[in-house]
Amino acid sequence: MPHADSGLARSRTLRLVWPLGVAVVGVVAGYLLSVGLSGYFVFLAVSAVTAAIAILGLGIVTGSAGMIALCQLTFAAVGAWVVSLFNVLEVPGGFVVWLIAGGLAAGVVGILVGLPALRLRGVNLAVVTLGFAAAFDVTLLQIQFPGSKDGIPVLRPEGFSTDRGYFFFSIIVLAVCGLVVFWLQRGRWGSSWKAVAFSERGTASVGQSVQQAKLTAFAVSAALGGISGGLLAGQVQLPFASSFTPLQSLALYVLAVMSGAYLIDMAIFGGILWVLVPELLKRWGVPQDWGFVIFGALGVQALTSGTNLGQGIRNLWWKRADRRAAAARETAKADAAAHSAAVESPAEASVPPAPASPAAPAGGEPALSVTGLTVQFGALKALDEVSLEVPAGGVMGLIGPNGAGKSTFVDAISGFLPHASGTVRLGGTTLGRMSPTKRARLGLRRTFQQDRVPPALTVDAYVRFVARRRVSAEEVAEVLDFFGCPPSRTRLAGVDVGTRRLVEVAANVLAKPRVLLLDEPAAGLSHEEHLELGARLREVPGRYGMAIVLIEHDLDLVRTVCSTLTVLDFGRVLASGPQDEVLADPAVIKAYMGETEML
Repeated sequence: MPHADSGLARSRTLRLVWPLGVAVVGVVAGYLLSVGLSGYFVFLAVSAVTAAIAILGLGIVTGSAGMIALCQLTFAAVGAWVVSLFNVLEVPGGFVVWLIAGGLAAGVVGILVGLPALRLRGVNLAVVTLGFAAAFDVTLLQIQFPGSKDGIPVLRPEGFSTDRGYFFFSIIVLAVCGLVVFWLQRGRWGSSWKAVAFSERGTASVGQSVQQAKLTAFAVSAALGGISGGLLAGQVQLPFASSFTPLQSLALYVLAVMSGAYLIDMAIFGGILWVLVPELLKRWGVPQDWGFVIFGALGVQALTSGTNLGQGIRNLWWKRADRRAAAARETAKADAAAHSAAVESPAEASVPPAPASPAAPAGGEPALSVTGLTVQFGALKALDEVSLEVPAGGVMGLIGPNGAGKSTFVDAISGFLPHASGTVRLGGTTLGRMSPTKRARLGLRRTFQQDRVPPALTVDAYVRFVARRRVSAEEVAEVLDFFGCPPSRTRLAGVDVGTRRLVEVAANVLAKPRVLLLDEPAAGLSHEEHLELGARLREVPGRYGMAIVLIEHDLDLVRTVCSTLTVLDFGRVLASGPQDEVLADPAVIKAYMGETEML
C-alpha cells in the first residue's frame, strides 16, 4: 500500500503541475512571438488571441453543456463597453481591473440570457439567443461605446502599452483563462456541464441541479466572452458596434462547433482560423465576406457528421490505447476465470442460495416506506394504491411482467412524476413534492434502464461527480475493483454499455445513499456477469450501509440477491413477502406464465 499511495500522490501532483507547465511554455512562446512579430502581424496575432478566448467560452456552453448560444460577441460587447466606461470614468485599478469587471458584468448578463435555457432547447434556444444579439446590436448602435464620440482612447495596461507589449499581455490573459477553464472542466462544474448535455434526468438523479449546471455554463461562457471583448477594446482603443454584429456571433458559433472548442487547444486553433481565413481571402483578392460562407460550410459538415476536428484527432490518438486496454482487460478476465475454475468446487460455482431475510434494527424504522402510491395517465392507472416497505439494510426485489408498472414506480419514487399521489417516506422524512435533485441529496438514488452515463467523462470524473462528497483515490479504486469496473482513468466513451452500467452502480454505491433503486442494472451483461453482479450486490448493504430495491427480469439474479420480493401486476401489488413464499404463490406463477420458464 505505501507504493500505491505514493503512486497516487505522484499522479495527483502531476495533474496539478502539468497544466501549469503548459501555460508557462505558452507564455514563453508568446513572448518570443511578441519579439519576432511586427506591425500588422502583431495586430492579427492579438485578434487571434481575443477570438480564441471568445471561442473558448463558447466551447463551454455549446460543446460541454450542449446548448446553442448565438450571442457570444454580444457578451464581448458588454465587456468592451464596461472597459470603455471605466476608462472614461478613470476608475482606479487600471486596465486589469477594468478587464475583470467587464468579464464579471458579461457573466451576469450571461445568467440572464441563460434563464430561457432552463425551459428551451435546440432551435428554440438558438432563436432566443440570436434575437438577444440582434436587439443588443440595435441598442449598441444607438448608445455607442463610452468615449467613442469624444475620441477618448482606452488606456492599455501600464508596461504593455506598445502593440508588441499588448500582444504579450493578451497571451498572459489567454494562459490564465485556459488554466481556469482546464480546472473548471475537471471539477464538479465541468462534470455537471457534460452530464446535463447527455441527460438532464441522469443529472438530476444524482443530486445535481440541472438549472445550476446550465446557468453556470452560460455565466462562465459569457465571462470569457466579456474578457475577449475587453481585450479587443484595448487593442483598437476606440471600439465600435461593427465589431460585435450578430452575423459574426453566428460565424463564431459555427467555428466553435467545427473545431471542437470545448478542447482548449482547439479553441486556440479556432482563433487562428478566425484571423487566417479572412486574411488569406484578402491576399487572394477574394471579398472577406466569403469567409462566412467557408465557416458555414465547415459548420454544416461538423453538424451533419456529429463530430469535430479536435475530437476526430483525439479519437485517432486514443484508438490504439483503447485496443491495448481492452486486450489487457480480456486477459485479466480470462486469468481470473481460470483461477476461479481451478479453486472452486462445483457446489461453490453454483448459484448462491437466497440470502436470509434481513431484519431491520430493533425499533428502527424502514429505510423506505410507500403508502397508497397512485399514478394515473388519463383514464389509465399505471400504479394503483401501491404500498410497501424496504427494511434498513435489506435488499428487496421488485418484479412483475412487462407493463406491470415497475419503471413507473421508480420514476414516481425518485420524483420524476410529480403528479403521483400517495405518501413516500425516506427514513423519517416525507418526500412530498420534492424534486429529484432534493430526493437524491437526502439519500434516495436510482439507476436507469437506458444509458445515462455521459461518455465525455472519465470513470474517475463520473464516479466523483455522482458521489457528491469528497472521496479519496483509494475509495474510488476500492469500489471500482469491487464491482469489476475498469481503472479510474479509463474514458467512458471507450467502454461498452454493460460496463457503463456497472460504473453507474458503483458510482451510486460510493455516494452511500440511504436507499438505492437499481432499475435492471444487469442489462447488457452476460448471464455469468449477472451472477457475479448478484454476488456483489448481496454484500453492498453490509459493506456500504444502504438498502437496495432491485428491479430485474432475470430471476436468477433476483434469487441470488433478494430476501424479500414485491410483485406488481397491472399497477397493483400482487404479492409481497419472503422470496420463497412469493415465488410459490399461484397468482405470481399465473402472472408470469408464458414469460419465463424459471417458475
